[in-house]
Amino acid sequence: MTQGSIRMSVATTACAGAGCVRRESGGLARRRAAPGTRLCPACQEHLVRDLSRLPELYEECARHLAGGDGERSPEKTSGGPLPGMPFNCRAADTRSSILGVLSSWATLVLEEFGLTGPRRAVAPLTRFLVRHSNWLAGHEAAGDVSAEVAQLVRKAHGVIDPATSRRIPVGDCVEPDCSGDLTAIVRPRTPRLPATITCTENPAHHWAGPEWLQLSRRLGAAPADDGTAQEERWVTAADIARLWAVPPGSVYRHASTEKWRRRSASGRTYYHATDVHESLKHRSA
Repeated sequence: MTQGSIRMSVATTACAGAGCVRRESGGLARRRAAPGTRLCPACQEHLVRDLSRLPELYEECARHLAGGDGERSPEKTSGGPLPGMPFNCRAADTRSSILGVLSSWATLVLEEFGLTGPRRAVAPLTRFLVRHSNWLAGHEAAGDVSAEVAQLVRKAHGVIDPATSRRIPVGDCVEPDCSGDLTAIVRPRTPRLPATITCTENPAHHWAGPEWLQLSRRLGAAPADDGTAQEERWVTAADIARLWAVPPGSVYRHASTEKWRRRSASGRTYYHATDVHESLKHRSA
């Protein structure tokens, strides 16, 4: 039985991938899933990339077992640190989660194909799932596997660097022929510095935080999936403060005195990006 013959027939619809869910939470529209799947091409690429990163992250978490941040236990465990050294329970839990989640999804594929599975180790499990990523993208649980794998990557980064940066979805990359997403990265360790905007596909595509609002014109000019112009861009006061490294009080003062256009959704207030840009464009980054 071939992989294509057992793939579920799925109507083209909104992508269920973790990346598009983050886009939606940031006020952006989800992309369309590729025909016959539940993931858009970008989210499927991210799934493969995240799976491929897990073996290295798994090993990096092992190097944080004997210390680092997170909950610690002084008890000695088999294969753990020497007596008297702290034990990083968060690192151990993350490693266990990585192995458990990969094993669970591999079992789903094995039961469907009737194959002999790889040994229960992170590297062979990830290679196995990458080989079957097209089938996973067409499965009704594609959104779940995308979300769980993305969560594993975030969890591992939380062990390796406890001050994990906050990522704010911005939109599609504005550079020609680039399929990446733009993400504003806010670093807790340097709260006085503005965020940076980076592309998930090409690290050469990056901008300083205040340039986000200047990019909005290019983002707004790009056609949506259905060929229509994209909606005007709006941003919250909290994100303006982080992107521009200004006190929240100053944001509200500008909004009031300069009469920024605003709208409310789900209990949150959003300000028109053009108004914000006109008020703050002369501030130094």
